[in-house]
Amino acid sequence: MKARVDKDTCIGCTLCTAVCPSIFSMEDDGKSVAKDVELDNETLIDAREAESQCPVGAISVE
Repeated sequence: MKARVDKDTCIGCTLCTAVCPSIFSMEDDGKSVAKDVELDNETLIDAREAESQCPVGAISVE
């Protein structure tokens, strides 16, 4: 499984980086980006939490 951020939807609130900083970071454009890595069990839990808390639904974990 991998996490993804829809850059067109992201509003740059930084919630995902607070919840799961090992996967999400902010880019120079003020939008979030997810590392292109397979999620292990620990990061999967955190990434799913970020997905559920994203106020605009820009994060997907699949």
